[in-house]
Amino acid sequence: MALFSLSGTKVSGISAAVPRNLESNMDYRWITKKERESLIKNIGVETRRVAPKGVTTSDLCVAAAEPLLRELNWDRSEIEMLVFVSQSRDYLVPTTACIIQDRLGLSHSCLAYDIGLGCSGYVYGLSAVAGMMQTGAVRKALLMVGDISTLTTSYRDKSTYPLFGDVGTVTALEYDPGAPAIHFNLQTDGSGYRAIMINDGAARNVVTRKSFIIKKKGPGIYRSRLHLELDGIEVFNFTLREVVPNIKALLNAKEISLSDIDHVVFHQANRLINETLRKMLKLHPEKVPYSIREFGNTSGASVPLTMVVALRDQLRNQRQKLLLSTFGVGLSWGSAIIETDSITVPDLLEV
Repeated sequence: MALFSLSGTKVSGISAAVPRNLESNMDYRWITKKERESLIKNIGVETRRVAPKGVTTSDLCVAAAEPLLRELNWDRSEIEMLVFVSQSRDYLVPTTACIIQDRLGLSHSCLAYDIGLGCSGYVYGLSAVAGMMQTGAVRKALLMVGDISTLTTSYRDKSTYPLFGDVGTVTALEYDPGAPAIHFNLQTDGSGYRAIMINDGAARNVVTRKSFIIKKKGPGIYRSRLHLELDGIEVFNFTLREVVPNIKALLNAKEISLSDIDHVVFHQANRLINETLRKMLKLHPEKVPYSIREFGNTSGASVPLTMVVALRDQLRNQRQKLLLSTFGVGLSWGSAIIETDSITVPDLLEV
């Protein structure tokens, strides 16, 4: 496992933007009312934000960046790094980060690139930026994480459609040699890549006429090869097998106790998974914030979104020591321990 610490990076602010369009799972007519009630109770998703056609992840991230940069009063010419983490980029070519650099009016000396990760993307992206900052070469950076996951789910697939919501987030990071180190434990198991995937649309399986054909895959599950496929049982088993050992290994390696942690922010996979993890770690409910009920599973952005909507007051006004745990598509998972001190957190933006 990749256990390491990076020094010199301060979290200065976090922001998030969601589409105004709200969908309730009680209005999901593909399944019965009884099934809808059971889904909300067990999976924990009551409402989701769904981006209208033509709105991209980068649109949401750019929208989230504007109030954050204003409140921080950052000079855009001083931003030297932009990392965009998403599985729903604007185009196959070019890199979306390059487009965002221009839209935000950042300097031509700003390095910008994409990372194609989903559920684990926030902690991986954080490690990429912190790794550069540790050298002292980058002084200010933006980490943008988000997805338009609803774009690739089939309405007639009850295993995916009611789960996912759309969001774009931005984390502002600064070089500070006196900042507490950020600790990471990152892991991968590519043998399980089929557990969460879209079969067609890239180089391995290019789009053909057959890609659009909707087929029945099980009771209440109809999708094409261009739709997201989710093996819920495999994901559940993987999560319960790997996440807690990953967290414990990080805590033990850094000699940190869970009692030292103010909040544990899990990827918002579903309530059943997250509550099982919470109980395995013997965490009090107040220590584990949620955003899944109102926003659904928001892929790699679920951790920063949860921080914005559930921990805003604490982050703005207090010192916080947070354990972030992300896991899913890849299969890829990881945890990070970060410390913040009265950071900038604008109100959640609706666009």
